[in-house]
Amino acid sequence: MLPSDAVPEPHMHTILKARKRVIEAIGKNMDLYGITQSVGHLYGMLFFSEKPMTLDEMGKEMEMSKTSMSTGVRNLLDLKMVHKVWEKGARKDLYEAEPDWYQTFADYFAIEWRKAVEANVIALNRSSAELRRLQEAADGEEATLAIIQSDLDKIDSALRYYEWLNRFIDTLESGDIYKLVPKDKP
Repeated sequence: MLPSDAVPEPHMHTILKARKRVIEAIGKNMDLYGITQSVGHLYGMLFFSEKPMTLDEMGKEMEMSKTSMSTGVRNLLDLKMVHKVWEKGARKDLYEAEPDWYQTFADYFAIEWRKAVEANVIALNRSSAELRRLQEAADGEEATLAIIQSDLDKIDSALRYYEWLNRFIDTLESGDIYKLVPKDKP
């Protein structure tokens, strides 16, 4: 790739304008990923960067503190949207954006959905056990037993959904999703 200083000024201006438009759009839509607009802008800047960047370089480029950059990069690392890279002779940590948006989507939603599934399954199982104990104690109380059974049926249905969601998450993590919904060819 040619360095940007080899590009004539009018062309570079158009390139930077186009990049800025995309970076703004990325920032506006990052609430989908649970992160702030400024962290979305950080990802967009790294996405278009021609080389890995240090926190200092990012802070200078975005006119933000190193602390803010560190927090933003940590969020992006947790979401697997940014990777730490090694470069011979570099004394500071370097970071680059994950360029594969398909992988970014799969990683993010797999991580977030697994957390949600786990929390909901724990609550459903706890409630099911509690209702089953009450079911045994309420022997002969038809109205109570009918309500308990109705709730247990709903809980069982929800648990089946979460079993399905776990299988769906497995397809994201394994890459099998792309057999069902292929990536577009470049």
